[in-house]
Amino acid sequence: MKKLVLFTIILITISFSSCTDIDDTQQETFLLVKFKFDGNQLRLNNVGLPSFVPTANRAQTPSINFISSNYLELVQNQSTQLSQGTVLYQGPETTAGGDNAIDFAQALIVVDGETFLKIPLKSIATGTYQYIRVSVSYQNFQINVRYQGLDRIGTLSSFVGFNTYLNNNTSFPVSGNKLQGYWEFVMNDNLYSTSGQAAVNATTVPNPIAATSPIPQGSCVITGKFETPLEITGLEKNNINLTLSLSTNKSFEWKENSNNNKYDPNLGDVVVDMGLRGLIPSYAK
Repeated sequence: MKKLVLFTIILITISFSSCTDIDDTQQETFLLVKFKFDGNQLRLNNVGLPSFVPTANRAQTPSINFISSNYLELVQNQSTQLSQGTVLYQGPETTAGGDNAIDFAQALIVVDGETFLKIPLKSIATGTYQYIRVSVSYQNFQINVRYQGLDRIGTLSSFVGFNTYLNNNTSFPVSGNKLQGYWEFVMNDNLYSTSGQAAVNATTVPNPIAATSPIPQGSCVITGKFETPLEITGLEKNNINLTLSLSTNKSFEWKENSNNNKYDPNLGDVVVDMGLRGLIPSYAK
């Protein structure tokens, strides 16, 4: 009888230990953040309303190659002020160029659909979030260009963050800070290249809750609303895939001086706006 009792205790101990081991080795879950570019998504203005190209300007929908962001924040509601939500990511910054600036050398740069961030869900504050804020800092995209009477293709690097420190690590030799709106253009056959600075604070940054939760000018913090609020419980057993769909609908805009209705920088067309035109966040659990 004593042997039977002892054997039973041993079995219970083994079973308990096995359960404990399974709990201890339970797979960690993550929030996986990806960007998506949509040329058919609604084109919005700074307060999140439909926007049209001004008569004196022209615009085209670029083909995005790469993108980077230096700030992501989950936002509880329309009254949550900037940085008072749950900050998911703050990119590297530096004062090497004088004022505080995004350090482009350390920027996370991804393509459409590539995972930008992988954040443990246990590190995210529990709660219900209606919005998300994303500060886009860099875009690299292809555009159509007219040069010497011929239609060609070129690549434009657009620095739309509040301030970016460059250390001779782009197409042009730049060592120092560049404010929002700096760009570099290189034709794909290398026949022509140029750079310039769009007017500071002229970059479109859609924020549908601007009336209750404004953002500083020049910050490029785009705000988007979840169709169904995102709830973080802390008990998630599966990853959450978060997709940030950005509108590229006629997002590259210039002042038309060449009178040929095509971007022709050699004939005086001037870049005025490279801001993305809206953010629609969605998720799958």
